[in-house]
Amino acid sequence: MNISKETKIGILALTTFVILYLGFNFLKGQDFFTQENKYVVIYKDVQGLTAANQVSLSGMKIGQVKAVELIKGENNHVKVVISIRKDLQLPEGTKAVLASDGLLGGKLIRIEMGKFTGKFIDDGGNLVASSETGVTDLLKEKALPLIQNLDSLTKSLRIVAKSFENTGVVVNGFVKNSDRSVGVLTSSLNATINENRNNLAGISANMKTLSGNLIETERSLKPLIGKFNTMADSLNALKISEAVATTQKSLEGLQRIMQGIEKGQGSMGKLLKDDSLYTNLNRSVADLDKLLIDFRLAPKRYVNISVFGGKKTPPPAVK
Repeated sequence: MNISKETKIGILALTTFVILYLGFNFLKGQDFFTQENKYVVIYKDVQGLTAANQVSLSGMKIGQVKAVELIKGENNHVKVVISIRKDLQLPEGTKAVLASDGLLGGKLIRIEMGKFTGKFIDDGGNLVASSETGVTDLLKEKALPLIQNLDSLTKSLRIVAKSFENTGVVVNGFVKNSDRSVGVLTSSLNATINENRNNLAGISANMKTLSGNLIETERSLKPLIGKFNTMADSLNALKISEAVATTQKSLEGLQRIMQGIEKGQGSMGKLLKDDSLYTNLNRSVADLDKLLIDFRLAPKRYVNISVFGGKKTPPPAVK
């Protein structure tokens, strides 16, 4: 019997198609050489379960999901049909637990056998639906409160930042007022020093005038002393000569004092000749100005505010 080429080509194409179909279904997990029983499970939410997902028992694959259908009119429950090897008999009360398949979020059905009482679930029967929380779901449950706490912490930090802005405005105002106070204090010190210099200069001029007047008085008294000497016998009881001598000693002492003041001796002489008082006052004003500049550049050194109670090392002082 001769077979035409067209018939051979048709038979080859049909055989190739059958092999491809069987191989594709075999890769999907369908085993055509193993007899299986089908069972039905009703879930409220399948959480992404699809057909061809595996059914396992004690970590071993014993079947797969055949179909996932939405039941209308029953609170939108989902009907899942699974196939399990026929040699495994499921006792009554067996649970089909919807679980996570690894960290990537895949789903599988894990079989938990019921108690062996001698009664088994027939082919096409219903299994008890159950589900467990996977790692991804746990992470979601833990992450949501954390995100809410982060939001509240961010709001608190914004409030604290606004408080710091107000504090900065107050510190700037304080620094400006301090600058004004320093200016007023400096001008007052300069005015006081100038007034004291004028007063000291006036005192010195008055002392010089007094010294000149005393010298002239001494010169005027010398002729009188000569005349009093001729009358010493008659006026001995009055002891005018002793009074004149005492007066002369006083004048000489006063003259020595004025000479010492001119030379810069004593407190009065140092006030007139030594500029240390003026130099120390200027130095004090300069130190006060440096302190206020350091306070303006590093206010946290003097006003240390910490949100969480931690201590921060103050910045180095301005040299």
